[in-house]
Amino acid sequence: MSSKPSAKPAVSRPLSPFMLGQYYRFQISSLLSITHRITGVGLAIGTIFIAVWVMSAAAGPAPYGQFAWFAHTPIGLLLLLGWSWALFFHFCNGIRHLVWDVGYAFDKKSVDAGGWIVVVASVVLTAIVWAIAYLVPATA
Repeated sequence: MSSKPSAKPAVSRPLSPFMLGQYYRFQISSLLSITHRITGVGLAIGTIFIAVWVMSAAAGPAPYGQFAWFAHTPIGLLLLLGWSWALFFHFCNGIRHLVWDVGYAFDKKSVDAGGWIVVVASVVLTAIVWAIAYLVPATA
């Protein structure tokens, strides 16, 4: 058995979380990865809201009227807006992952560009759907 102490490898990462600002550079892909997980959970929870909508419609005019009233409050509209944005974000980011699955767009420039495309596309698609919902007159 050797009596020499083993040398510790040099540590090239920060030892404390507060030092991350000095060493870690923001990456859009990291933020999108976290947001993809959060929107997945939000979609699962938001689906309950949609299920209540369908059940209230099936239950008759009075329950549907109560749901419609809540859906048109600021909180209800915010929930629907958030759910619709999460749906489009998750969809666009899923397409981005499918592109990666077939072996394309792995270089840093493409990863960053794809991330920004996902962000912009999700906002634009959400805006289009909400514009159609509120600007196109309903026909009875």
